[in-house]
Amino acid sequence: MRTKLLVTLLSAAGLMTCAQSAAMAASTASAAASLDACCNPGDQDFPKVGGNLGNQNYSSLKQINKGLVKRLGATWVNRIEGGINTGNNQSTAVAVDGVLYLESAFGNVVAVDGKTGVTKWKYTQTRGTLTRRGVAVAKDMGLVFTLGNDNWVIALDKDTGHVVWERQHGGWGNVEKVAIVYVPADAARNRSLGMLYVGTNDGNRNAGLALNATNGDLVWHFWGAPGPGDPGEFDENGNKTWEGTSYLQGGASPWIHPAVDPELNLVYWNFGNARGNRSSQDGSLRGGDNRFSNSLVAVDATTGAYKWHFQSIHHGIWDMDNTMAPVFADVEVNGVLRKLVIHGSKTGIYYILDRATGEAVLGIDEVPVPQEPRQKTWPTQPMPRQGGWTENCVVDQPLGTEVPGHPARPVPNYLTQPYAVSKNLKGCLFDPHWDVPVISIPGHGGGADWNHQSFSPHTNLMYTSFGYVAAAHSLSEASNGLRPPGEYQTGGIVAVDPTTNLVKWKKSMPYELAHGNGILTTASGLLFIGQPDGNLLALDADSGREIWRFQTGAAISSSPISYEIDGEQYVAVYAGGTSIPYGDSAPRGDLLWAFKLGGSLAEAPTPTPPVIRRPVSGGPVAGGVVNNTVVLARTYNATTNTVGATESTAVSGMAPTHLRVPVGTTITFVNPVTNPNSHCATQFFEGLFNFKLAPGQSATYTFDMPGEYFYNDCFSPRPTGKIEVF
Repeated sequence: MRTKLLVTLLSAAGLMTCAQSAAMAASTASAAASLDACCNPGDQDFPKVGGNLGNQNYSSLKQINKGLVKRLGATWVNRIEGGINTGNNQSTAVAVDGVLYLESAFGNVVAVDGKTGVTKWKYTQTRGTLTRRGVAVAKDMGLVFTLGNDNWVIALDKDTGHVVWERQHGGWGNVEKVAIVYVPADAARNRSLGMLYVGTNDGNRNAGLALNATNGDLVWHFWGAPGPGDPGEFDENGNKTWEGTSYLQGGASPWIHPAVDPELNLVYWNFGNARGNRSSQDGSLRGGDNRFSNSLVAVDATTGAYKWHFQSIHHGIWDMDNTMAPVFADVEVNGVLRKLVIHGSKTGIYYILDRATGEAVLGIDEVPVPQEPRQKTWPTQPMPRQGGWTENCVVDQPLGTEVPGHPARPVPNYLTQPYAVSKNLKGCLFDPHWDVPVISIPGHGGGADWNHQSFSPHTNLMYTSFGYVAAAHSLSEASNGLRPPGEYQTGGIVAVDPTTNLVKWKKSMPYELAHGNGILTTASGLLFIGQPDGNLLALDADSGREIWRFQTGAAISSSPISYEIDGEQYVAVYAGGTSIPYGDSAPRGDLLWAFKLGGSLAEAPTPTPPVIRRPVSGGPVAGGVVNNTVVLARTYNATTNTVGATESTAVSGMAPTHLRVPVGTTITFVNPVTNPNSHCATQFFEGLFNFKLAPGQSATYTFDMPGEYFYNDCFSPRPTGKIEVF
C-alpha cells in the first residue's frame, strides 16, 4: 500500500510519467496467489483460470525466453484418468504452491505434483459426468472449489481432496459449466467475506451468483434478463427492454467466468445470447433491446448492485454473443493512464471500455443496420470507430479460383436467395433473416468464443485466437444456426494494441481456435497456444513467428499456464479435446503435460488430425449401391436404400449426401420429374460443375482425380452432398 501511495504522489507531482508509474506499480505487485489485486501477474503460482482476476493469462516468469525456448522439452506427463480417449475436456489447470489442480471430462478433480507429475489426490465426482472449465483455489482458506451436476457447488480440502462443504443452488440457471472465481476477504475495503463468483448456463433465465466462500451461502444474484423491479427492466426512454414476459425465457447466460477489480470493488459479468420462443435466432416475440443479453455488466462485488453496462449486440438474433472472459489492461490512452476492460468475442470486434465508468475511451458509434420488422430488429448496432480485428462480411471469391481461398469465403448459393437480394444483404455481421438462410462471417462458431485471451504488460498487446466458421441463419434452422457443410473451419491469432484498437499483427492458422484454445503470454515475449491437432506452439509475441512446437497426442482445448518450482520455470497444458467444432474427429485424451528447459520426454505419437471441412449429414455410401446416381432435393434412407418421395430442402436433402466412388467414375445427378422446382448441383470450391436441372432433367460428371468434392443446391443451399473419390 505504501508503494502504491508513493506512485500516486509522484505521478500527481509530475515527477513520474504514467508509463513509469504503471511500470513501478507492476514491479511491486504482490504474489499472484494472494488474489488481492486485479492484475498480479503469474509468478511461481498461476492461481486461477485466466491467470489473475483481470483474466490476463500472463506470467512474469522469463527463464524460458526466445533464445532458449528451443531447449524446452517435456519433463512429465500424467494421464489423469488412466488413459481415456473420450469426452469433452475443456478444463484449464491452475497452479498453487507447486501443485496443479485440474478437472477431467468426468468432472473429477485431481491434484498433481507440479515437479514430478505424480497425482497427490483425486476427488471422484459423485453426481455424474459433466463438462467443466476450471476450479478455483483459495490459498488463504486451504480450499479448492468445483461444481457438480444438479447445481451443486463443492468445497474440497486443498491438501487432501476431502469434501469440506457442499451447497445446492437451483433456480438461477444451470450451475455446472463455468469456471469459478474466488476473491478473498479484504478488511481494508470492508469486504468481510471471501467470495465465490459462479456463472450459470443454458437455463431459461440465468443469473450470476455470489456465494460465501466459507459455507456456500448465497450472498446475492444478478439476473441476465431483468424482470419487474430489476435494474435494466426499462431503457433510458422508459420502454421495457423485454417484451411482455419474454424475460422468463430470455437466456442471457453468464456462462464464462467474470473478471474482478478488488480496488474498484466491481465484478464484471459477460451475459450471452437472448433466447426464448424457438431459439436464439428468433426475436419475433421478445421486442426491445433485450438487456442484459450480449452485455458486459459491472456490479458491486459486495452487494451485487448495478453500476453500468455495455451491450455489444442489441436484440441479438445471430447467436453472436460475446462470451470471452473480460480482460483488464492498464495502459496509456492519449497520454492518460486508463484502467480498461476489454469486451468482445464472436463478432471479431473489441469494445474497449473504462472499467470504472463504462466509457468507450476510443469511441463507439451506434450504426444503422438492415432491418427485418418481423424479427423486431434493433435499428442500430454499436461499432468501434476503428472497426473490428477480422472480417465482418464474407469475402466474395468466385468458384474455380484459388482453393480453399480466403478463409472468410462462404460456400456458394447463400447470397443469391431472393430474400437476401431484396434486402440488399452482403453476408455481413448484422444482416437479418427470416425464413431464408442468410450467411455471415465470422459466424456463431467463429470469431473468438470461450477461448481465453491474453493481455501482456510486456508488449502492451491483447492476443486473441479465433475461428472462421461462417453461419447461415433463418427460422428454418434449429437452435443457433447452420454451419454449412463443406466450409473450411480455420482460424488465426491476432494481436491488437488496446491503446488504439488497431491490429499489430495477424497470423492465419490451419485450425479454428475459438473454443478453449487459450493463450499464455510471458515476460520473455513468448506466446503459447495449443491446437486441435495436439501441437503446443510457442510464438514470438512481437511478430507471431513460430519458434517451437511439441506434439501432445490429443487436441488442446485449454490454456497453457506457467509456474516455478525450485527456481525452474515450467509450462503446463492439458490435452484432452472437445467436440467443438470438429465433432468426433478431434483426437481426445487425458494428458496433463509439463515442460521445462532440458526436458527430455519424447513427444506423443501424432494423432489423426481433425477433419477441417464441415461434414455432410450422413455416412458414406458406395456408388454401386445407388447406380452412381445422386437424386437432388430428396432424402435417402441408407438402411433400406430408398429415396424420399417428396422434395426436401433439409441439409440431408441429397440422396445420398455422401457418395464414395473410385477414380474414373461418372456420376449422374437427377432432378426427379415429380419435384416442383428446378434444382442445382453447384460444386465448390473448385467450380467443376454447376448443373441447374428442371424437373425430369439429369446431368453427368466424371471424376478423374482423387479427393472430396462438395456441392449444394441453388434453390436452397442447405442440401449439401459430397463425392469422395479414391
